[in-house]
This record gives sequence, structure tokens and C-alpha cells, in this order.
Amino acid sequence: MKNKFSTYLAKKEPLLETLIQRLNAKYEYASVLGSDVHGKIYAVNRSSTNVGDNPEMESGFVFRIYHKGVSFEYATNEVTPKKIPQIEKEIADLVAHPHLGKNVGMGVPHEEALVQTFVRKNRGRDYATETIVALLSDLVQKTLKEKNVVNVSVSANFQEISKIFISGKRHLKQYYNYCASSAFVMVRDGATTRYAYDGLDENSLAGVLKGLPKMVKKTYRLALDLLKAELPKPGVYTIITDPSITGLIVHEAFGHGVEMDQFVKDRALAQEYVNKQVASPLVSMHDGAAAANSVASYFFDDDGVSAQDTLIIDKGILKAGICDATSALQLGIKPTGNGRRQIFSHKAYTRMTNTYFEKGNASLDEMIKSVKHGYYIAKTNNGMEDPKNWGIQCAAHYGREIKDGKFTGKMISPVVMSGFVLDLLKSISMVSNDFEVSGSGHCGKGYKEWVRVSDGGPSLKAEVKIG
Repeated sequence: MKNKFSTYLAKKEPLLETLIQRLNAKYEYASVLGSDVHGKIYAVNRSSTNVGDNPEMESGFVFRIYHKGVSFEYATNEVTPKKIPQIEKEIADLVAHPHLGKNVGMGVPHEEALVQTFVRKNRGRDYATETIVALLSDLVQKTLKEKNVVNVSVSANFQEISKIFISGKRHLKQYYNYCASSAFVMVRDGATTRYAYDGLDENSLAGVLKGLPKMVKKTYRLALDLLKAELPKPGVYTIITDPSITGLIVHEAFGHGVEMDQFVKDRALAQEYVNKQVASPLVSMHDGAAAANSVASYFFDDDGVSAQDTLIIDKGILKAGICDATSALQLGIKPTGNGRRQIFSHKAYTRMTNTYFEKGNASLDEMIKSVKHGYYIAKTNNGMEDPKNWGIQCAAHYGREIKDGKFTGKMISPVVMSGFVLDLLKSISMVSNDFEVSGSGHCGKGYKEWVRVSDGGPSLKAEVKIG
């Protein structure tokens, strides 16, 4: 881990400055985003050991032009003195192309002048590849000796992100990293096979490696418990969510629904509910790269907009959505710092970052004791939302039965929750005073455009259809 801003981007900085000055002399607005991302991933299971480059590595530049009501982008992985005339010509050809010049009247970004460098370094010691592999291998071999274990897979990875953004008014650089680990344990008893999984992320490779042994033991115990799990009986139940399921609900139930590039296309029902009640008064919701410190935290987005903390729902009332720079121009509002690209050569879309519900005042014990019959639902699996009609489906790995305020020992798995977004959010009757945000996974825009996100919050008590 280099733990410093990219020397490659630093060397290209003078060229980028010159080129942006020349482009801004020709067009109403010009900017460039340079990205240099690298990292490693280490994975060990029963039969294999793999060490390789992080699959999210990228290096390149994207130029954005706003001119006469139209936005254009030009991406390249090569910026050299000899290539500058070619880049200028190809951008000019793009702007002049008769089939790409439809005027939608969006204007140009209104930027405040800012020159700043941001740095968030790895907080722990660095490790040699051999040391990491030895730690993971030892953990796998020890766990394979436990009762009923069929296979164990553990991984650790890190990614270092350097980005530079230059426009007429802004000159920004940022370096940050994230580190994550995962555990998967499969067990078998006779003809029954079950598995469990978990993940850990933080700004420290040392931290995730230190947390792996405890996480693997916890994952193994859960896998054993799931050997006795049954399929749920369909019905409407009272549920208590763990923070990961709270995160799944906030992400799917309302996160995608307030991505305002969907407002531009009239694909989101949320635009009709601004300043209206959409949830219980106990619910307040945030999103923003500055709202938490997780894998989705950065200092400025891929549009060069500073990271923010957006209050989306305030005590049950929908107050705002999130947006990228281009969508903000089309809607006549300020961008929220949510313009993100999968890689430099892909379009910037409005994307979630750290999305969560605020914590409440109830203790988890109080919430469990208040349940006549229901389930404690835990461990995110996947989810889907229809922003246009507010249908939702959230899948959890398991649930623990609660009767008369106590756990019965019975488990159900898998658990699929579905319903109408407003029904679910308005049914929330208790919110815990604990809080957790994590982000060991990715989010796609539909079926593509994957970026790192985090979500979470407190535990919730709500009513939901299971089955």
C-alpha cells in the first residue's frame, strides 16, 4: 500500500491544467476527472489460494464539456503533450456532431472556486503478501477442523483511490483507501447443508485482518444454527431488524427512489411526495459521502462536487433527494455530491453513498420484549425496488422467532420481505438507540454500473409481509 496520492496523476497535472484552459477558451464549460485506482485481493479456501489485482483497478481521464445547452464527454487513458491536439480535435468533432447536439437547455455548472488536496490514509501497519496469505490460510485450516465444516473461504482486500478534478474554478485532488474482509463457512449434517457469511470494512488493513478470526468463529456458529432452520410460513409479521437489514430497507425502500436522475426521466414516484409524509415520525434518513466514514466516503464526487450529508427524510417527511451535477442542472437545483462513475470511462449517474436511518431512543431489549409474535431478521442477502410504483422486495439470510417477548430458538431461512414502500416505512413503531453503518458490497444502477456503497442504522420494529 503506497498510502499517498498517485505519482502518475501528479505528473499529468500540468498537462491537464493547460488543456482545460484551452478548452474553456472554446466552450462554455470544460472539466477533467483523472482517476488512478489500484489494490490487491487475497482469498483462501479449502482447495485454493489466490492473490491478484483488485478487479476495480482503473487509470484514465474523462473530459466533460457543456456547450449551448448540451453536455458531452470524452474519455481516454492517455494524455501526453503530443496527444493534446488530437484530444482537442476529437472533442471538437464530438461537439459538432449533428446527431449528438440536441439542445436540452441545461446550462452550465455553477461552481464555487476551490483549490484543495484531501488525504485519508490507511490507519494501520502495512503487511507483506506472504504474511496476509499465511494469516488467511491458518484461519481456514483451523476452521476446517471444526465439527460439520465442509468448506471455509476467507478474503481480504484493499483499494487505493487517487482522483484529480480540474475545471475553470476548481482544482481538487484526493487520496483515500478502503479495506475489507469477508468470511464464508459451509456446514453439513447428513443430507442438510447450510452456509453463513459476514463482512467487515474499515480504513485499516490491520483492522480487518485483526477482526477476521472473531468474524469467522461467529460465522461458523451461525452456520451450525442454520442447520435447524425452516422455511417461513407466509404472512404479515412484526419484525425487528438488525442494522444490516435496516440498511437494506433504507437502500431499497427509499434510496433508489430518491436518486434524482430518475426524476428527470419521470421514473420515480418520490418526486410527487416532496414535503409529504412518507414514513413514521420516528424515521429520519440521510445519504452522503460526508455522512459517515465508510467504503463509500470520499471528499468530492466524480463531478467535482464536494461531499455532503443530505437529510432526505426528516421525522417522516420527505425533504430532498440526491443528485449528480447534470441532473441538478436539468432540475434547476444544487447537486448533492452523488455523481459517481463505475470507472472513468463510464457515465456519471446519481448514486447512493452512505445511506442510513438515524438512531432512536429504544433499547434492543425493549423492542424484543414488545413483540407478541414475530422475528428478528438479520444478515442482508439482496433486494429490489421499483422507484416508479414503490414496490419492494428484500431478502435476508435468516430470522429468529420471537414469542411473547422472548426468542424461542426457532430459525427461518431464507426470508423474503415484500410490500409497498410507504406501508413498510409508516409501520415503523420503534427505533433502537444503537447504530451501525457498513459497506462490504456493491450497488448497481439497474443491472450494471457497480459502485461501492454502505448503509445501515439502528434496529427497527415494523410490520412486513414475509413469504
